[in-house]
Amino acid sequence: MSNSDTPIVPATTDLAFTRTSPYGSQAEPTYSGAPSFLRRRYTKDLAGVDVAVVGVPFDLATTNRPGTRLGPRAIRAASASLAWCPPYAWDFDPLERLNVVDWGDVYFDSGRPHEAPDAITAAYAGILAHGVVPLTLGGDHFVSFPVLRALHAVHGPMALVHFDAHSDTWRDADGRIDHGTMFFHAARLGYVDPAHSIQLGMRTHNGETHGFRVLDARELHAHGVDAAIAAIRERVGGMKCYVTFDIDFLDPAYAPGTGTPVVGGFSTHQALQLVRGLAGLPIVGMDVVEVSPPFDTSEITSLAAASVAQELLAALAASRPARARGLCGAGTRARRPARGSARLRPFRAPG
Repeated sequence: MSNSDTPIVPATTDLAFTRTSPYGSQAEPTYSGAPSFLRRRYTKDLAGVDVAVVGVPFDLATTNRPGTRLGPRAIRAASASLAWCPPYAWDFDPLERLNVVDWGDVYFDSGRPHEAPDAITAAYAGILAHGVVPLTLGGDHFVSFPVLRALHAVHGPMALVHFDAHSDTWRDADGRIDHGTMFFHAARLGYVDPAHSIQLGMRTHNGETHGFRVLDARELHAHGVDAAIAAIRERVGGMKCYVTFDIDFLDPAYAPGTGTPVVGGFSTHQALQLVRGLAGLPIVGMDVVEVSPPFDTSEITSLAAASVAQELLAALAASRPARARGLCGAGTRARRPARGSARLRPFRAPG
């Protein structure tokens, strides 16, 4: 059997603690083991790290169904079925270009909800001090606000690329904690620059754009994914950007497990195409939010969120150089399976 035909099978379990290399995709039984995101190493040590996956289990800003505090755990668990190989549409493994760790969850006292935003910002300030890019797993969509506040302190104003069924820019009084108004405040405070920002998929009414480019569901459905990608890239230009993906961008047929579902949305296929179109943008932070597992069906919403997050990593990695073969192979080496064990085809780059 040639090396290219060698099946990828697990050599160990609990890769969140036992992996020996920070690079590469490695197989582990999907039904067991510690559920870190994509089986990355659990650690608070960010030396040499490129991306920290951070859970923010906060859902005290919801206006409809709660439950997104359980989102980070569910997304991590769903990602186990994706961790054994790279995302199929790319000709490289993003986990061989990026040192990605799972930092765990931000702690805050749920009995003191007014203190949670500051606790989240403080946690991210510590993470950003190491020069890493955060990938946040929510949590309701309000969590983007304290994350943006921490990022602004490092990067200044950013472009916002926002996938959602809602604008989340309704006018609101200062100091309120609400998952439908935080981007109004982010623009007002200068954390994001509306002139370089774009919102996609909106299908709820808001008479004010506040200077954001709004590519709503009607326009996106009418003109398609390629036109939307072109609009994103033109709007962002070369400005540092933050990508936020509310899972209710998807139609409820594809993502029932969310707090404020809105019909007339998009398929997972369209969503993944759009995220792939972000490759090469100067992304300094990203999140996937609003997964509410109590309302999910067969974990399809959690799987969609994990898949979007994996594609975001690939979009970020697309602008990073490939690492020397000797530095990244430790995480991807396969061994011959025992007789009778399952055979999984190794990843082959197209062409």
